[in-house]
Formats: sequence, structure tokens, C-alpha cells
Amino acid sequence: MAPPSIWSPLDRAVKVIEMENTADQMQIDLLAKTGMLIEALPFMRRYSDKTILIKFGGHAMGKADYVNAFASDIALLDQVGARPVVVHGGGPQIGEMLTKLKIESNFIDGLRVTDEATISIVEMVLAGGINKALVAAIASAGGRAVGVSGKDGGLITARKLMAVAKSSDSTIQKAVDLGFVGEPANIDVTVLDALMMHNLIPVVAPVGSGEDGKTYNINADTAAGAISAALNAKRMLMLTDVRGVQDKDGNLISSLTISQAEALILDGTVSGGMIPKVETCIEAVQGGAEGAVIMDGRVPHSLLIELFTEHGMGTIITAG
Repeated sequence: MAPPSIWSPLDRAVKVIEMENTADQMQIDLLAKTGMLIEALPFMRRYSDKTILIKFGGHAMGKADYVNAFASDIALLDQVGARPVVVHGGGPQIGEMLTKLKIESNFIDGLRVTDEATISIVEMVLAGGINKALVAAIASAGGRAVGVSGKDGGLITARKLMAVAKSSDSTIQKAVDLGFVGEPANIDVTVLDALMMHNLIPVVAPVGSGEDGKTYNINADTAAGAISAALNAKRMLMLTDVRGVQDKDGNLISSLTISQAEALILDGTVSGGMIPKVETCIEAVQGGAEGAVIMDGRVPHSLLIELFTEHGMGTIITAG
């Protein structure tokens, strides 16, 4: 392209118009951003100095972009005055590591048993791998996070979980010993309160110690609900790889009361892996949260959309 000094009058006119259009677009963009800030301000005030429990699922950690966007959202929540607490999962990552190490899982009636070799890998992946990676990502985004497991400070005291399975004739049920799989028996949030008192963001790996001193793997959804209730969190957000609760036609249900959610479990609309998520949300609300949300953690900045906009996203469960 010719230098500006030898542009024709037509070239100069076109350039002026382009510059004016660029300036107009910049003005439009600035006004749009201002509008978003104005919309977000009341929500920022609502959550100022309030605890928000965020469960970040293993499936939502599938790509670095998801983790980085999540970390940025957590750092921003902290910077605007909220008190985020993160509980993370890691099922897919545990499965990958077991495969790499050629450790076979034993199954009883289709249920995987977590033996002594497996629980060591579970703790390594959750507390030593995923946990520290999330802490580092939050730090890179400008937040100050500290990784802990449920074993630290007696955060989660676990009891052995015995599953129930049907025998081959499908009529008789029996208890199944799943090995080192547990559920929360007691939650002591002293260590979390201490961290938040010093403006640090707790990131929790869902393993706990039993009264027998052994380590137990705990479902991350279950751990998140129990910790949310113990902290009396204002809101609990469950970031997973689905949009939320769907009806039998596959349509997203944007809001449910506890009684409506329980009815959907009974009639089979909520099934499979969605059941513990909904039950966890119910527990969080019964524990004092004003709402618990199941949402797609793969959507960039889904946390901010849910908390700081009028309509949010996913399915919110409330007391009714």
C-alpha cells in the first residue's frame, strides 16, 4: 500500500471513515462493558464477605483452557470480596494413572473396589497432582490459594462406605465392601476458617482419615455438599460436564425446589451420576445455602455468568 503522503483524496476519505467506524465500535464496546459492570455490581455486593463453595469436577478439568478460565474466575471472586472455597474431583485422572501403572481395578457386582494399592494412587493424584495444579493456576491468575486434603487439620473424618448390590437372581440385596471408600462422618472447618481469615483460598482434595487412621477416598460431590453445609456457605456451585438437570425430553430445567428435585429422582428423570449431584445440592441447601447450582464448567467463565448476571446458567436448587 502506498505511504500516506501520496494517498489519493479517495484513499484519505476511506481511511477517515474506517477510523471513525473503529472509534464508534470502541465506544460501543466500552458502553457494553460498562453495562455489564453496572449489572454485576449488585451481585458483587450480595456475595461480598460471603462463602461460596465451588466443586470443580474432574471432567471439567479436561483441557488447560477450562482450568485457566476457572482459576481466573476464582481469583476474581476473591478480589471482589467473596470467599471462595474449592473442592475438586479427579475420577478420570485417577483412571488414567491406574492404567499407566497397569494397576487393575477389582469389581464386585459392577462396583469398583479401592484396595490398598489403589488408594495410594488416588491420594497421589488428588492431593499431590490435581490439587497443586489448581493452586498454581489460581496463583498465575493473581489469587493466593493453599491446597489441603480432607486429612489436614481433621477437615474430613471418614467412615467406611458399604454399598448395596443385588445378587445374581436380582431379588436379594447384600452389603458390598468397597475397600478404602468412605463418606464424611464429621466435618471440622477450623483449617478452612484459618486460611480464609488470612485471605487465602482453600483448595480441597476429597480424601479423609477414618477413626482407624486409614485413608479413604470420598466422592467429591458428597465432600463438597458436607463442607458447604458445615461452612454455612451462601451458595454452592457444582461445575461438571453437563448443562444441568434435564427433563425426560433433554430440556434444561433452570430451577427446582428441594421437593421437586426429590420427585425427579423418584420418577427416574434424574438418574445415574446425576443423582449424587442433586442429593449433594439438596444437602447444601438444607445446610443453609440460599441455592445450589449444577452447571457446565466447560463454558468459559461460567462462574461469573452464574453469580454476577440476572439469569445465570445451569439448574439452581432452592428450599422453595
